[in-house]
Amino acid sequence: MVGAVRYKGRMELPPYLATMPMHAITEMHGEAGLRERFRLEIERFEAAERQRLDEALELAARLHRDDRRSREPYVNHLLRVAIRMLHHYQVRDVDVIVAGLLHDAVEDHPAELAGGGDNVEEQTEAALGVLAGRFGARVARLVAAVTNPQWDPGRDRYEQYREHVAASLEREPWARVIKVSDFTDNGVGVIHSVGPKVESSARKYRPLVPVYRDLVTRADTPLSEPAKRHILDQLDLAEQRFSAILDQPTHPA
Repeated sequence: MVGAVRYKGRMELPPYLATMPMHAITEMHGEAGLRERFRLEIERFEAAERQRLDEALELAARLHRDDRRSREPYVNHLLRVAIRMLHHYQVRDVDVIVAGLLHDAVEDHPAELAGGGDNVEEQTEAALGVLAGRFGARVARLVAAVTNPQWDPGRDRYEQYREHVAASLEREPWARVIKVSDFTDNGVGVIHSVGPKVESSARKYRPLVPVYRDLVTRADTPLSEPAKRHILDQLDLAEQRFSAILDQPTHPA
């Protein structure tokens, strides 16, 4: 971490953390900074709600403890997804924030979450059952809506992904909110990735920009108009970055 101040042997986070862009927090203060920003965002919630959110975060951190996302712990991505919903989208629905923190848990770690199973589909159902038992049926339903199915190996994976996103989010308006925060972190944040993932992410996500524009602007998407305008601006920025990556002219050697 760069820029943090040591005070009496410990890392002191800046008092303006609540106003910093999330990727700046990530770059300068890492997971500790994002955890503190999350704590600041949920201060206004009731004690029981904060405890539920903390439990979801710690479960997500445990499940993804060995996962990396480019140069950072995977939990940073989950924290940014949740913080974005809290701060920029002004979401106060605890179920939605819990599902945001756990949105990749079933897809990435079904066996660790729920134990063994004969196949991936059974593991997935068992893992969703564990989430339902611990956080409620609505949280499990929202996580299910943003969990990718098994892909048909005979078809283009990106095409299947786009079809799944459109169909799944059609019937779950609150899942749209989670998924668009996830997409923003992946899309606008694509410039923070390194290596081949930069181009592969741009190819995967660029065709989804119009899908998300349509979903966000629908009357049943449960966000305020300022939040929707913010998301549309972010989608425009993501599209600009995808184009900058994919549409570069090739020059002969």
